Amino acid sequence: MNWDQIQGNWKQVAGKVRETWGKITDDDFERIAGKRDQLIGMIQQRYGVAKEEAETQVRRFEDTFH
Repeated sequence: MNWDQIQGNWKQVAGKVRETWGKITDDDFERIAGKRDQLIGMIQQRYGVAKEEAETQVRRFEDTFH
């Protein structure tokens, strides 16, 4: 599943995202609205990681859907 598919199924995928990144709030999920760059930014903010690390985490997350 590529990110376009994840974004299109955001409401279904959001539960898995919540399991993976528990520090992201419900309000954050509304703002992210399935946008990959928004998710990466929120991971950086909530977890205090560099952009590259956040991108790696999101890439691994995407890979779980293949």
